[in-house]
Amino acid sequence: MSEMRKNLHPSVAATGSREQIRFMTGSAVCVALLAVSAYISFPLPFTPAMVTALTIMVNLVAFIMKPKQAAIILGIYLLLGAVGVPVFVGGTSGMMKLVGPTGGFNLGFLAAAVAMSAVRGNTRSFKKLVAVGICVGMPIIYVGGCLSMYLVAKVGVWKTLVMAVFPFLIGDTLKVVLAAFLANRLQRYGF
Repeated sequence: MSEMRKNLHPSVAATGSREQIRFMTGSAVCVALLAVSAYISFPLPFTPAMVTALTIMVNLVAFIMKPKQAAIILGIYLLLGAVGVPVFVGGTSGMMKLVGPTGGFNLGFLAAAVAMSAVRGNTRSFKKLVAVGICVGMPIIYVGGCLSMYLVAKVGVWKTLVMAVFPFLIGDTLKVVLAAFLANRLQRYGF
């Protein structure tokens, strides 16, 4: 038995490798940070969608985790919110946040995180992460948001774009840049 396993609780030493423990710990931290970042939000008067720091964390999860890990983390986050834990934007929760006018954003976060993680591969290059976030992640999130806004709020295409895309483009681009910077720095610490 390795020296590391000798220091672990017997149940952990018997069932999990160091990598599994690291993933479980990292996942818990990521889910918690997703929830906390969702509280950092403010409304816009012309749309039910809010400006939120959650987008930074979704990008960061995609940039530091493998696709399957990103899917698990975002899946847990969405499940917690769906069953009533107030982890969604503005401290909200419930199934309506997944099927309501802004539900597509929440579902888009999951799809975008998995896609960005898959496309980025093993790279942590700042420029590639920014390109992946802007060219892969943002469009997926916006498509999800537009679909739910269009179908649930029953507004036209132009109004959907005004409510779900245009006001967020600059801020989301800056959030991608920040997440890429953080991911690049976290690599130095083994993440």
